[in-house]
Order: sequence, then structure tokens, then C-alpha cells
Amino acid sequence: MRLFWFIGGFVSLALGITGVLLPLLPTVPFLLLAAFCFARSSERLHGWLIAHPKLGPPIEDWNARGAISKKAKIAATVSIAAAFSISVFLGVKPFVIVVQGLTLACVLLFIWTRPNV
Repeated sequence: MRLFWFIGGFVSLALGITGVLLPLLPTVPFLLLAAFCFARSSERLHGWLIAHPKLGPPIEDWNARGAISKKAKIAATVSIAAAFSISVFLGVKPFVIVVQGLTLACVLLFIWTRPNV
């Protein structure tokens, strides 16, 4: 089972790091998942991730207060608006647009109701 968590941690970490470079891919949820997986597979990697100067602080903010930084909230909002705009621009079916809009609105509601760092 440790191997499963270990692989899951690396996949999540890779997706989180990719999210730093790609605006539509979220970073922090994948980092949280990586920390969760590493906590079950490798104390060394878990400690490294939590102590990392760039990747660790958002994890610590979430663990301590369930908080999201204002910068991350703005980036998420811009990404969500871009994804929704692309769907509208591409002429996606109205039913899909409505479902996507409702889902993204719920995500934004969740993000903006979390405390600021």
C-alpha cells in the first residue's frame, strides 16, 4: 500500500508543479494531495514538501487555517473565467455551458469564502 501512496504522491506533485506553469491547472489542490500521499508513504518526502520554500507555505496555510492567499484566489478566478470563456467561444452546447457555469460558480464560492492568508 505504501507504494500506491508513494506513486500517488509523485503524480500529484508533478501535476502541482505543472500547475505552476499552466494557468488552467490548479496547483495547491495537487500539492495538498501530494502531502497527503507522502504522509502515508515517506516521512522524508513529506517533510521535504512541507519545508519547501515555495511549495510548503500554501500547504501549511491550508492545514493551519483552511486559508487561501488573495493572490491564489485571484489566479483561480481568472483561470475559471478563461476556461468558461473558451467554452462559450467554442460554441459548446447550452446545457453543458449551464452545468459548467453552475459548477464553476460553486468552486468560486468555495474559494472566496475561505479565509485569506
